[in-house]
Amino acid sequence: MVRFFTHRLFYGILVMLGVISVVFFLFNVLPGDPARMMLGQRADIASVEAVNRDLGRDKPLVTQYLNFLNDLSPLSFHNTGQKTSYWYLDSTKYSPYRVVCQLGDSRVLVVKEPYLRRSYQSKRKVSEIITTAFPATCLLAVVSMVFAAFLGIFIGIVAAVRRNSWFDRISMILAVFGMSLPSFFAAVLFAWIFAFLLADFTGLNMVGSMYTVDDFGRGEYLSLKNLILPAFTLGIRPLAIIAELTRSSMLDVLSQDYIRTARAKGLNQYQVIMWHALRNVLNPVVTAISGWLASLLAGAVFIEYVFDWKGLGVVIVEALEKYDFPVVMGVVLFVSVLLVAINILVDLAYAWLDPRVRLT
Repeated sequence: MVRFFTHRLFYGILVMLGVISVVFFLFNVLPGDPARMMLGQRADIASVEAVNRDLGRDKPLVTQYLNFLNDLSPLSFHNTGQKTSYWYLDSTKYSPYRVVCQLGDSRVLVVKEPYLRRSYQSKRKVSEIITTAFPATCLLAVVSMVFAAFLGIFIGIVAAVRRNSWFDRISMILAVFGMSLPSFFAAVLFAWIFAFLLADFTGLNMVGSMYTVDDFGRGEYLSLKNLILPAFTLGIRPLAIIAELTRSSMLDVLSQDYIRTARAKGLNQYQVIMWHALRNVLNPVVTAISGWLASLLAGAVFIEYVFDWKGLGVVIVEALEKYDFPVVMGVVLFVSVLLVAINILVDLAYAWLDPRVRLT
């Protein structure tokens, strides 16, 4: 198991290195001068050059790339002498940090948090922006996935057990409809139906985030009802896929010899499904759930934008509108790390469910 985890971790690191390289070179060939974005178009040349030096953009592209890797790496090299290079150990950038090794008179090796640069517009650290917005996105994705997983598995099992019944036919028709419904259109449609036409019955808002500002100036308060429509809309497609996948997997498992043996021993339908069939059914379903959880974290942009749910989706859209490239790059890299981490955890869970996977 340890060897299996080591291999997956190594491949994950290679994937992240590729993502970092693509993101860096892509955003560094796009038009636009970050110094002008920060200082305004009327800034003098000296100020623009000073900002570019501080950002390390006065150096060759390869050197900028190495600086970028040094910023992102938790273990990195720095200069403790005068501020003569981009790798100067600046406590405003690399805080907190801890020196682990002295390399000469002024060079040190430190352990620190990954530095994702600063926003061109707000001057805030990108890590702080992500930390503020991510809980809302995480809550939305997790609630959507829990809703889709439990309901999808239940529908799939019942549809397989009652094969060719009215429930089976209707659920599969709705599953196909759910898979083919675009998320952006579904968000607009459900907001119009449940928060406009039926607002008097549902009490839901068309837009709203996790926290709502009190009308009487008493601060913010938690408003979880604003989560209902975004979570329902975001969970429709994975719900449909999980239901259909569970049904297909259950039908395949129920035709196996060991299931017939279990029934021959006198076990009832519930015991056969829960004790013998369900674990084997869940192998492909766990893979689908994990993949969709990662996709929901990365792909909730449209849903968050339509419902004005203040998460990473809204952050990245606003950053793109303002050409705030460090924020966009930081969010992309953060989501990529999540995708890789979730895939590694899924591989471990899949290997636990099916020991044959450890041999691959």
